[in-house]
Amino acid sequence: MRDPRSARLLAWYDAHARDLPWRVPPGAGRRPDPYGVWLSEVMLQQTTVAAVRDYWHRFRATWPRVEDLAAAEDADVMAAWAGLGYYARARNLLKCARVVTKDHGGRFPETEEALLALPGIGSYTAAAIASIAFDNRAVVVDGNVERVCARLAAIQTPLPQAKPAIRAVADTLTPTARPGDHAQAMMDLGATICTPKAPACILCPLCDDCDARAAGIAADLPQKAPKKAKPERRGFVYLAQSGEYWLTEMRPPQGLLGGMRAFPTSDWSDAPTAAPPFAADWREVGEVRHTFTHFHLTLTVLQTDEQATPDRGAWGPLDASALPTVFAKAHALVT
Repeated sequence: MRDPRSARLLAWYDAHARDLPWRVPPGAGRRPDPYGVWLSEVMLQQTTVAAVRDYWHRFRATWPRVEDLAAAEDADVMAAWAGLGYYARARNLLKCARVVTKDHGGRFPETEEALLALPGIGSYTAAAIASIAFDNRAVVVDGNVERVCARLAAIQTPLPQAKPAIRAVADTLTPTARPGDHAQAMMDLGATICTPKAPACILCPLCDDCDARAAGIAADLPQKAPKKAKPERRGFVYLAQSGEYWLTEMRPPQGLLGGMRAFPTSDWSDAPTAAPPFAADWREVGEVRHTFTHFHLTLTVLQTDEQATPDRGAWGPLDASALPTVFAKAHALVT
């Protein structure tokens, strides 16, 4: 039997759905392009819609089909991804595009099980693609959905321990009819009304069904276990410029910022060892700080105008927009 809450939610979505470039509006009578849905879901992982819009448009303009992306040069895709962070996503994006092209004839599989077999696609992304692109019933739980479900059922167990209970609520709500619209409605509700702070309960189509609102604890949920402090690492980054040319290197394909164009650096550790790419008068010009998933990094920026044959890297023109954020910060410090 269909949960009446899902019907109210879909009616609200029909009137208030966000206008997103990868989305087909409710009632349009067609499904979205699976390639566009997949691209958006990968980009949106741990990133905001506002940050993703321009990247999504650029990727679709440069590589309109998954076959086009599969044929792209790794360096071009990594450069286009620069600034979005979590660069393993970009590497997996290429791997997945090539598998879909080679093994599936350029067509994304429709089931969660088959989607899970693709590189870089986890349980959430598989459910989202199966639901949104193919309208198959799948339980889609992202951060917004977690918040909505935790509040609806007043689940006070802290995350991540609360995830099974939250998923059970999401499963109960998910209908067999219009599951893709339902998934997007839940996301929109969390993003626009059931927000982390000061939820607009009076505007919520599910306000009368919300146990947390009834108990006066909606703004306190979901609860989260205390985060462990991130370790601190340090390092040196070397910016060598001679006229129009800069010294850069390609980082190893595996590991942090793998496959990205970058300035030469030392190791990143508690006690980094200085390792300039060539002997020169390196001047300290300041520091930049950047936070990665598992640690904070402070880089001492060293600069020289001398040019010599380097131990690593190569001289050439620089496209600063293609640099990972931490190196873009260093570049901004000297320009």
